[in-house]
Amino acid sequence: MILINEHYNKLTASYLFADIAKRVQKFQDDNPDKSIIKLGIGDVTLPLPAACVQAMHRAVDEMAEPGSFRGYGPEQGYDFLREKIARHDFQERGADIAPDEIFISDGAKCDTGNIQEIFSTDTRVAVPDPVYPVYVDTNVMAGRTGEMQDGRYQGLVYLECTPENSFIPDLPREQADLIYLCYPNNPTGAGISKQELQKWVDYARDNKALILFDAAYEAFIRDEAMPRSIFEIPGAREVAIEFRSFSKTAGFTGTRCAYTVVPKECRAYDSQGQKTMVHPLWNRRHNTKFNGVAYPVQRAAEAVYSPEGQAQVKNNIDYYLSNAGIILKAMQDQGYKCTGGKNSPYIWIQSGSDSWSLFDSLLNKAGVVCTPGTGFGPCGQGFIRISAFNSRENVQEAMHRISKALS
Repeated sequence: MILINEHYNKLTASYLFADIAKRVQKFQDDNPDKSIIKLGIGDVTLPLPAACVQAMHRAVDEMAEPGSFRGYGPEQGYDFLREKIARHDFQERGADIAPDEIFISDGAKCDTGNIQEIFSTDTRVAVPDPVYPVYVDTNVMAGRTGEMQDGRYQGLVYLECTPENSFIPDLPREQADLIYLCYPNNPTGAGISKQELQKWVDYARDNKALILFDAAYEAFIRDEAMPRSIFEIPGAREVAIEFRSFSKTAGFTGTRCAYTVVPKECRAYDSQGQKTMVHPLWNRRHNTKFNGVAYPVQRAAEAVYSPEGQAQVKNNIDYYLSNAGIILKAMQDQGYKCTGGKNSPYIWIQSGSDSWSLFDSLLNKAGVVCTPGTGFGPCGQGFIRISAFNSRENVQEAMHRISKALS
């Protein structure tokens, strides 16, 4: 008889968003005349940059003509996009990344989940707490964990991120083979310095570990002293894989385009302790399970790197960062301690009480939806996350309501 993968039965994280939806729906049913402003989900609201739209239109027109029509493209991505990414995102910042070390995909979420397939199922995985749930859930599905107890899965190494360590975890005290890091961080909005990131690279080199570095929010960095890529750190090419996305950078959440960087020196080990290069493993996985991102979408992504695209993307990011500044000031004026909002679109707010209590208060008194921090792990208890992804008018109205409700 056909059997299911029973590791899926361990998954419990989805209750958070179901519970949020249930509470919001109840509020709406009880208050049909009141509007709700949603600042919980990290989805962009501004339209695609004009340069990207124009490039996509041109590419669609190409697909309408026999002489310029394209069928299957290279699974790893078209050279025109990989070359632009390598030069602009890495080489111009002093990071030695070649075009053929870049793999175009349909999302960083997909890649951060799929990458674990190429590593042994008994790999010891370390994740931050609080954490982006995909890092945890995909390893649960793969069978690398035991059951959940007290909000944590047995078998995972949890790296606690707290106000005391500025949401940059200490190095593991126990074995960790595969380490997930995300900066600027989701959900806390915290940044990391080159000096702090160097410690992690050194740890991975000394312990034969590998870092999965999620840089999906690098475009929001305005502090030039902060690294935008782990490959700005000496030694990282051997011990790191980086994930990036056009979703938040250029509004591609509904268009779908991202990329993963796997340097040719990046290594893991076989059961005999022999060094094995990761690049060909990911390449084989990509060739086998992925048929590439649509040609018009890749042309749209290429337009991000045009002078017009760069200016338009910066304007959009500045817009969201201005929203974040409004939220940060409003919550600080209410006496809350906050992280993020300066080099990140997220504001992580210490509630001083149970996460759900502040969530319920903002929903019921102000009609504003946030995300309870407890949904990101035990260290998220006592925090909420507010997203800057909304219109300026909605953000200003939401902060006005919150200030009035909590004063």
